[in-house]
Amino acid sequence: MNESALTPDRILEAAEDVLRRFGPAKATVVDVARALGVSHGSVYRHFPSKAALRDAVTERWLARVSAPLAAVAAGDGPAPERLRRWLDLLVASKRRVAREDPELFATYNELAREAREVVRAHVDTLVAQLAAIVADGVARGELQAADPAAAGRAVFDATARFHNPVHAPEWSDPRIDAAVEGVWSLVLNGLAQERSQGANSTPASRSPGARPAAPRSA
Repeated sequence: MNESALTPDRILEAAEDVLRRFGPAKATVVDVARALGVSHGSVYRHFPSKAALRDAVTERWLARVSAPLAAVAAGDGPAPERLRRWLDLLVASKRRVAREDPELFATYNELAREAREVVRAHVDTLVAQLAAIVADGVARGELQAADPAAAGRAVFDATARFHNPVHAPEWSDPRIDAAVEGVWSLVLNGLAQERSQGANSTPASRSPGARPAAPRSA
């Protein structure tokens, strides 16, 4: 390849292929350069270190996960339905890669363990998407949450068993879909419960002249 035509995207494509073939333990920047037909110095001009290159590969992969989810979060329709579509899409995408290309899945998981800051930013992005759906649901009167950001984090954490790669060995359990439904029911009921209680509550009756109860402390 003409080194003047070398781009970060082309390097990342080659790096993904090299990582797939050799694995994270053996893949080197020299291997990536050789696959591109350039010197390793040319790769370093775009990525200053092996760690930076691996972080960029991880970020690229995680962006492919988050982009379709962002479309769901920004879409139309009732918030509860969008929450469920978002969760189903995330779960399905992780399961599909784990099932159809386990070697690639293992490779990316190993890279993710090294790229802690990249993964943290990815999780924050996903949580922000959930928070946006919850906030929209609150605005529409479909959901109730005093703090949509905290609710988004809670939804993400509550469903981690179904999308965190640490739990991948459990995803082939025939009972996993039932577990998803159980957790989803709890999540949805939790987001609707406060709204339901607020809609159905009535002022407490008290005898004439009785003093109102003192407010509870936070």
